[in-house]
Amino acid sequence: MKLVTHSYLEGFYYKPRVDYELLSKYNSELIALSGCVSGEIPKLILENRIDDAINVALKLCEIFGKENFYLEIQDQNLEEQSIINPKLIEISKKLDIPLVATNDAHYLNKGDHTAHDVLLCIGTRTTLDDKERLQFATPEFYFKSKEEMFEIFKEIPEVLQNTIEISKRCNLKIPMNLDLLPDYEVPKNYDLNSYLEKICREGFKKRYPEPSDEARKRLELELNVIKKMGYSGYFLIVW
Repeated sequence: MKLVTHSYLEGFYYKPRVDYELLSKYNSELIALSGCVSGEIPKLILENRIDDAINVALKLCEIFGKENFYLEIQDQNLEEQSIINPKLIEISKKLDIPLVATNDAHYLNKGDHTAHDVLLCIGTRTTLDDKERLQFATPEFYFKSKEEMFEIFKEIPEVLQNTIEISKRCNLKIPMNLDLLPDYEVPKNYDLNSYLEKICREGFKKRYPEPSDEARKRLELELNVIKKMGYSGYFLIVW
């Protein structure tokens, strides 16, 4: 959770990011996987930089401990995976790093592929006939059954056994029914409620130079609800 927090608050650039230094700082009791085709090791394999891929694997073993790092193997019938997976198996044997099979699931059923495609278009403001748009190359990114996964990896069934071993080791308990929001620093002489109110009233004047009574009442109502529910900090964070 600390890594995620830092990645959003300090490492965000289009996406939340962390570096090796941060991984080393918060590596305690973590299990790490090498990632999908977009991961660092698979990308190096695709660039035929096998020695560099090996060095990254060794570095991650050093950070997390050899017993806590796994090379991640997936198969959604992607052309890239036909290149990546054999090399991952080779590296696994060479470095004695265990392999674990995962399923890159983005929707529930195989039949949801088209609906997911449409949602991607909506999210990226493109159309289905746009050849340059973001899309998934195969309809295999659905939640597969145990039987399907064993069929896919029938030549190396131990990679599925490792998923069970990892799940047995995971025991994180996140406290529920608690407000776990990061602290928002407000300017001097303000608290969360008064600073949110200041921002809202300033924005209200800009948006409504001559506000109606209905707009004024709506502002007061929503501010009161937010403050009463204790969400002023949340609204300041996402503002």
